Amino acid sequence: MKRTDLFLAALLVPLDYLVLVLAGWAAYALRFDQVAQLLPVATPLPFAGYIRTVLVVALGWIVVLAAAGVYATRQRRVTGELGRIFLGASTGVLMIIVFIFFRREFFTSRFIILAGWVLSILFLWASHLLVRGVQRLMLTRGVGVRQAVIVGNDATTNHLLSTFHSRPELGVRVLRHYPQVDPSALAELGTLIQQQTVDEVIQAEAGLSRAQALELLDHCLESNVSFRYAADVLDTQVARVDMDYVAGVPIMELKRTPLDGWGRILKRTFDLVGSTLGLIVCAVPGAIVAGLIKLDSAGPVFVRLERVGEGQKRFRLWKFRSMIRDAEALKPQLMDRNERADGPLFKIKDDPRITRLGKFLRRTSIDELPQLINVVRGQMSLVGPRPHEPAEVARYEKHHKKLLTIKPGITGMAQISGRSNLSFDDEAHLDTYYIEHWSFGLDAQILLRTPAAVLSTKSAA
Repeated sequence: MKRTDLFLAALLVPLDYLVLVLAGWAAYALRFDQVAQLLPVATPLPFAGYIRTVLVVALGWIVVLAAAGVYATRQRRVTGELGRIFLGASTGVLMIIVFIFFRREFFTSRFIILAGWVLSILFLWASHLLVRGVQRLMLTRGVGVRQAVIVGNDATTNHLLSTFHSRPELGVRVLRHYPQVDPSALAELGTLIQQQTVDEVIQAEAGLSRAQALELLDHCLESNVSFRYAADVLDTQVARVDMDYVAGVPIMELKRTPLDGWGRILKRTFDLVGSTLGLIVCAVPGAIVAGLIKLDSAGPVFVRLERVGEGQKRFRLWKFRSMIRDAEALKPQLMDRNERADGPLFKIKDDPRITRLGKFLRRTSIDELPQLINVVRGQMSLVGPRPHEPAEVARYEKHHKKLLTIKPGITGMAQISGRSNLSFDDEAHLDTYYIEHWSFGLDAQILLRTPAAVLSTKSAA
């Protein structure tokens, strides 16, 4: 771990404490200066006593934020960090509400509690954006950059090499690239490690033999050099296991997904609240889109397409119509133009069935907004694998069927991957990772990144 990473992680703690105190002060000012003009104060709250309480409460919030992983030294995307900030701030305000419930003499301004919660999230995120911005600026200027050795000779290796070269803000400078693990490469790597010029070794090719991977790992463990590797599909299948002992024998249980148990309850609650709010917000824009569809071409405003969901149950997917009437009947005539012939999906460029308005709706994903109805009804989730047609699912290979163990989503890992030409196996790989590593923070990160991903890389389906 670079000293700059440790310094910036440590800097966030006092900075966040000041930010939380500022949020508390701002909430008080809003209530007793601005809102008081509209809603008179029933019970006065002396500022001196209030700010002393805020100073103590802010310390407790820092502990909660630390428990939520906000101050982990491992660098993560700011969008992912927002999910952890939201979780930590929400837990902190919940503790305050519980305290008030048992100590009614504390204070009774529900507005301050609500405003403090919202402001703390916004202020904390702003402070983290500032620190991460400084960190990215330092990395682009070569400060705190990690010297890496890349090992591999496949498409993933080339993609990582290109990415590290074009994006210095990632903080990785490729010192050497070894296409394969051979005696000369290991000897040179050993010399570089002895010279203390290597910070980490990245095995980019998942297909390296076990013996080669262990040789690399041994070099790193002996010299306290970080070792990272690109996971393959098998890694995502066995990443979550529980171990128990039966008669002294260790028994490994493969967990299907963190969405078992309370994870499913939390995700469904989030889906229900989010989709309901989404339908309310989209009511007026949706009515405008509906009118434009009727003016653009003949046919209904909505289409209900058969899809396969969790547990291979079929349901009707709601979408704004973006194609001409009876478009499905023309599909067999276009199969020879399918660009996804290597998998079960159907996709062609410049599909002649798409209407003029439909091209815009698809490019912006507006046609998918009615799927919020499917989320409310429990047939879909806000985040998950793509929902596919029965004919496509019938062509799934065995390992693809894992995608049917959870509800399909309006958005997901594939949509935010930054690549519009993913093969079906690549999509399945990403969705398998999501299923095995689901968390509330991951959902928040995907949702926050979706608008930018749609506008920058989405191609018409």
